[in-house]
Amino acid sequence: MERISLKWLSGFSLGLTRGKEPATDRGMQTKSLSILAVLVAVALTVAAKDNVLHSFKKITLSRDFYAEGAYFGDFNHDGKLDVVAGPFWFQGPDFQKKYEYRPAKTFDPGGYSDNFLTFAYDFNGDGWTDILVLDTPSAPAYWYENPQGKEGHWVKHLAFSAVDNESPSFGDLNDDGKPELVFNTGGYLGYAMPDWDHPNEPWKFHPISPKGTWHKYTHGIGFGDVNGDGRTDFLEIGGWWERPASLAGDPVWKLHPAKFGDGAAQMFAYDFNGDGKADILTCLHPHQYGLAWFEQISENGQIAFREHDFMGKKNEDNPYGVKMTQMHAFALVDMDGDGIKDFVTGKRWWAHKPPTDPESDAPAALYWFRTVRDGKGGVDFVPYLIDDDSGVGTQVVAQDLNGDGLPDVMVANKKGMFIFMHQTKTVTQDEWEKAQPKRIKQ
Repeated sequence: MERISLKWLSGFSLGLTRGKEPATDRGMQTKSLSILAVLVAVALTVAAKDNVLHSFKKITLSRDFYAEGAYFGDFNHDGKLDVVAGPFWFQGPDFQKKYEYRPAKTFDPGGYSDNFLTFAYDFNGDGWTDILVLDTPSAPAYWYENPQGKEGHWVKHLAFSAVDNESPSFGDLNDDGKPELVFNTGGYLGYAMPDWDHPNEPWKFHPISPKGTWHKYTHGIGFGDVNGDGRTDFLEIGGWWERPASLAGDPVWKLHPAKFGDGAAQMFAYDFNGDGKADILTCLHPHQYGLAWFEQISENGQIAFREHDFMGKKNEDNPYGVKMTQMHAFALVDMDGDGIKDFVTGKRWWAHKPPTDPESDAPAALYWFRTVRDGKGGVDFVPYLIDDDSGVGTQVVAQDLNGDGLPDVMVANKKGMFIFMHQTKTVTQDEWEKAQPKRIKQ
């Protein structure tokens, strides 16, 4: 953003008041000074915002392999957010004290854990946050009942018997104000939710598709309002499924075919380029190369998508020279507070035991990408390195853990379990420019 010159502001103020008699134009002078004060404040805010550097303090919770996902919640009811990763929850705000809520077991990094993703919610409505654990694909999912401060392992409840897909989502798909688990099972796309009047019972699955070829290792799923009708739609790599006006009787949603890569991770519908239409973001293959956003366009009066790749097999495939494989997890979040959502992703180190995947032993990088619109329908994604020895698992989560207004990042994977506390510092213009990622091509 172009800075507002304080010299220009002074001239603006003089222009407002020049040629007026003091006795007859005090109101005008007062008004102009008020305008000047506002503009100065804006100028200083813009300058400060432009000169803010973002960094992250790494907190290592463990170097053992327990899980591929972490989440957050106030588990001890003290008003401060805690973090759950693997069989432990870590007490905020410093996360130094941990509690075992289910039997702990470490795993060989060459294999898999019993915890692909973790979520949290008050499932039984008692006012205490519970924990939902998703095992390997096709295995049962369980939620663990918060014991309200009592010691020992938490009571385990079956949520659903077979959760397929490697990137299930958790959020309000049906707009009822409560979250659902979004996945596929038995060849159907759909979602599961508790009977909120009987929360201890297994959850009911609601299919949104006919039976297809979706299986336990299907990659890529998500949701968002694609067509702007105010209803949340279902995303998968074969297209988007338009939600009907009524969900009574579990009707089949309307499929709008599209190709969103050969395999995906978490998928998001969001207006990245600022043209008022929801675009799609995901990786092109969670075990190989490729990162793209799919611009929503209109073809013959119908919604279509134009693919824009901005990371590939070579460094020069990215404007900033960034390259990595196995981007198996994403989070969509406004990292810099500019009102535009950015995203977090990284390398899932040893998703399969080497040498199965390309560049398995490359540094386990974790990045946030700043969304920069050009005002002409284009968008740039500026990469900022968070860490180079952690990466993502099958889940990455960004949430303000300490209430400072800055999203922090949490991951669990074969490198261990980590929290990255977001920090900012205002610097000079020269320092800020030196710290920015440099483009290798225009």
